[in-house]
Amino acid sequence: MTADEAFQDRYPDDVAHCYGCGRLNSEGLRVRSFWNGEQTIARLTPDRKYTAIPGYVYGGLIASFIDCHGTGTGAAVLARRDGTDELPRCVTASLHVDYRKPTPMGVELLAHGTVVEVTDRKVVTDITVKADDVTVATGQVVAVRMPENLVR
Repeated sequence: MTADEAFQDRYPDDVAHCYGCGRLNSEGLRVRSFWNGEQTIARLTPDRKYTAIPGYVYGGLIASFIDCHGTGTGAAVLARRDGTDELPRCVTASLHVDYRKPTPMGVELLAHGTVVEVTDRKVVTDITVKADDVTVATGQVVAVRMPENLVR
């Protein structure tokens, strides 16, 4: 995987339809995550259709951003650990989000992921979302390898 290649772009076609990060979902958010040293990053500028109240982003979008960045990070960590360019698809086993401050509309959001636990099956990632260098949300994602029976 190259440094400028998003984790989610490496998902096989049959599991690349996620509303949050699927490259094959033309109506989705298309979250893209990358290595940044030992951490991961993702950027997203929400469209006005994700307004909660005028001037502020809907919290569900923030949760989706954290969720997809966390599962993407999980897949990249497992591939890196296994020494392969093939990213396993991970799904969310647990998602926890704390909203720290209202998230302003019209600002690029930056998510930083820090891996806190890795096993053969799961990756736990702490994620901080900032808008203009202000922490607006924090979260933790437990991503697990997707069971084979979910693939069609």
